[in-house]
Amino acid sequence: MSSNEAYHKNVEPGAGGDGPSGSSGSNGGAAGGSHSNQLHHQQILNETTYLKPAAKQAYFSDEKVLIPEDDHTSMGFSFRKLWAFTGPGFLMSIAYLDPGNIESDLQSGAAAKYKILWVLLWATVLGLLMQRLAARLGVVTGLHLAEMCYRQYKRLPRWILWIMIEIAIIGSDMQEVIGTAIAIYLLSNKAVPLWGGVLITIVDTFTFLFLDKYGLRKLEFLFGFLITIMAVTFGYEYIVSAPNQVEVLEGMFVPWCSDCNSNVLLQAVGVVGAVIMPHNLYLHSALVKSRDIDRRQPKKVSEANFYFFIEASVALFVSFIINLFVVSVFAHGMYGKTNKDVLDICTNKSMYADALVSFVDHQNGTAIIDADLYKGGLFLGCTFGAVAMYIWGVGILAAGQSSTMTGTYAGQFSMEGFLNLQWPRWCRVLVTRCIAIIPTFCLAMFSQMEDLTNMNDILNAVMSLQLPFAAIPTIAFTSCAAIMGEFVNGLGNKIVSICLTIVVIAVNLYFVIVQVENMQIEGGLLALVCIFAILYILFNLYLVIHMAACMGNQRLMNSRWVQRFVLPSQNSFSIKNANSTYARIATSGDNEADVMDGEDDA
Repeated sequence: MSSNEAYHKNVEPGAGGDGPSGSSGSNGGAAGGSHSNQLHHQQILNETTYLKPAAKQAYFSDEKVLIPEDDHTSMGFSFRKLWAFTGPGFLMSIAYLDPGNIESDLQSGAAAKYKILWVLLWATVLGLLMQRLAARLGVVTGLHLAEMCYRQYKRLPRWILWIMIEIAIIGSDMQEVIGTAIAIYLLSNKAVPLWGGVLITIVDTFTFLFLDKYGLRKLEFLFGFLITIMAVTFGYEYIVSAPNQVEVLEGMFVPWCSDCNSNVLLQAVGVVGAVIMPHNLYLHSALVKSRDIDRRQPKKVSEANFYFFIEASVALFVSFIINLFVVSVFAHGMYGKTNKDVLDICTNKSMYADALVSFVDHQNGTAIIDADLYKGGLFLGCTFGAVAMYIWGVGILAAGQSSTMTGTYAGQFSMEGFLNLQWPRWCRVLVTRCIAIIPTFCLAMFSQMEDLTNMNDILNAVMSLQLPFAAIPTIAFTSCAAIMGEFVNGLGNKIVSICLTIVVIAVNLYFVIVQVENMQIEGGLLALVCIFAILYILFNLYLVIHMAACMGNQRLMNSRWVQRFVLPSQNSFSIKNANSTYARIATSGDNEADVMDGEDDA
């Protein structure tokens, strides 16, 4: 068996650490002294502490990928090791390629041409920085972000966090389901209605997700294949449309937007909100646990962080190129075009009747195109032929299918971590899919195509509101020495991550405010929005206080109020051995209450 496809059965210990585990990812054995008398108290703080048996965990329940040992390249770079670590980053990158992102890309191209490509580039770079922190958390501690939230927050705030992340997952999932339904509608030449396409996503998501029973690497290969389909299909559209390469490069590397109106600014903000998704941090921190890393050895942990970062960089570079293809195609073809211009192009084409319904002109030939996924397909079909439209549909279908699967995984990890709840796999998949499918099905059944596609901005606004509930915990935990040990964020990392997160959150809040203003809310509903805004700000302040305590602010850590209402009762920030807290063996000075505390934090 080749090293890059080697697996081993990894049966984790039961709840509460019934005994030391022999797993290579955890410290095993007992401390010296009276072995028989101390064994009961020597429990392991690892990924299964406070958890039920891991046999029902998603994605890597029965196997982990072994990392090959290569003595010849122990001091340098190894492609064999990089291949073993390849997988989680590409699954994570699919969130950057979901139908919501694709629609945001085509809208930004149609509205601003190439002027805000640099926003897409730097949003992707910022996303990489945040994903790096999330991956490091999973590698160093053996816990993903939701599991860490379960240990480090009191019961009420962690329930609020879970609800907010579930809302983000539902919003993203609705975009993905809508995109998949539109792709099926296009590819079937309208034979399958939108509501039928929504129902199909239930069946095929179940089918694909159960493929991990046939091997983790096979499932990762499937996701890689879907990304390849997106690259080929959208790359084909890029080639046939032949945009101006100089203008593309200028838009990427010149951070300026001359003569840009408020609509273009809103599109730029929408690009940032669409690219950086909160639930993706929870997903990535869990996916890295699929690799067999011996956390007792700092060298192995450092090596894993290194290769995971390279893999994530490559994956997000690929996702950026695919997004670039979409922006450029519609920047070249749709920018400045009116509905009448498209209808003129569609004359004598097979999709002319559909174009008449979609590109409605109520302004005597001056109405600028309001682009969406469906209109984008019709435009490509009218401009470059029916083949281009069907290839576009295939690309959207691949984007929708891959992102619905990873979104379902994110929902499973969130449920397992925040609630310490592990249901059978079919039950988890059914619940997480139905939460998004039911409202989407109702919309598809009783609404028009325009109503579905116009939901993109609203859903992006909803997800933008949830970003602090992923970014702040990620920065807090990776900046805590008691959690990360020697891999804790340095001062530069803390400053950069906090500043960039503040910028992104501010940009997203601006986007939300604009969307709320456009909805023209009045009366009692406006009062409810104001009350929600106040509670939202207060809860963010609570998370910031917790983050400051994680970073070692002694004044907050010693505050009786903070100790009572903010910090976990086991007070993990004061553990003497700060090196790999969650992978160490409890010493004789630790009692069972210290190890197991946090299960029932009030």
